[in-house]
Amino acid sequence: MGEIVDIDSGAELRVTGTGPDAVVCVNGGGRAEVAGTWSSTMEWLVERLAPMFPGLRFGEVRYRIKSWRRLDLCVEDGLAALASLAPRGTLMLGFSMGGAVSVRVAAQPSVAGVVALAPWIDERSDLSSLRGKRLAIIHGSLDGPLPGIPGVTSKHSRRAYERAIAEGIDASYTLIRGGLHGAAVRRPTGRTIGLPRAGAWLEAVSSEIARFQERA
Repeated sequence: MGEIVDIDSGAELRVTGTGPDAVVCVNGGGRAEVAGTWSSTMEWLVERLAPMFPGLRFGEVRYRIKSWRRLDLCVEDGLAALASLAPRGTLMLGFSMGGAVSVRVAAQPSVAGVVALAPWIDERSDLSSLRGKRLAIIHGSLDGPLPGIPGVTSKHSRRAYERAIAEGIDASYTLIRGGLHGAAVRRPTGRTIGLPRAGAWLEAVSSEIARFQERA
């Protein structure tokens, strides 16, 4: 596991790896205004991605409050993480609501692009921050909200992709057949366990990170 540090917004950042470039990982959130947690999907991915990309720093953000009703605070946390890492180049990796957070943070000059996993990106969201950058959306085909369980349908993220293409943004869309909402969940012991098709999520994300490194 990486080193946990406090950042200027009051959120926490877990940093794994070294190098001049960084991948900033931002979590999802729901309606309820509750304290932030570490993302099981991001944690599972970073544990596997960090050894694959030893020249990168992975920064996982633990929001002060994880709620789309406090999206501005989550964006502040993402910006503070970016400032703390002070990277030469950055790739935003956003899960669920973290997709919307990543799009907002992408306005920063150091951000080269966004990889959005099962993203919630409101149809009113301004995508101009992605002009001249890249948006890669990855979504599970079986994703969707269930009673008491958050989710985002692939149709929702597909509309974001189509809007990005219409605005001339370099964008791609990958559908993980049989994939659910994210790549992992957390056991009662605290450890993460991959969901069905977790390997396909890892492959798709690692491909985008490799592309980012090539451009950097």
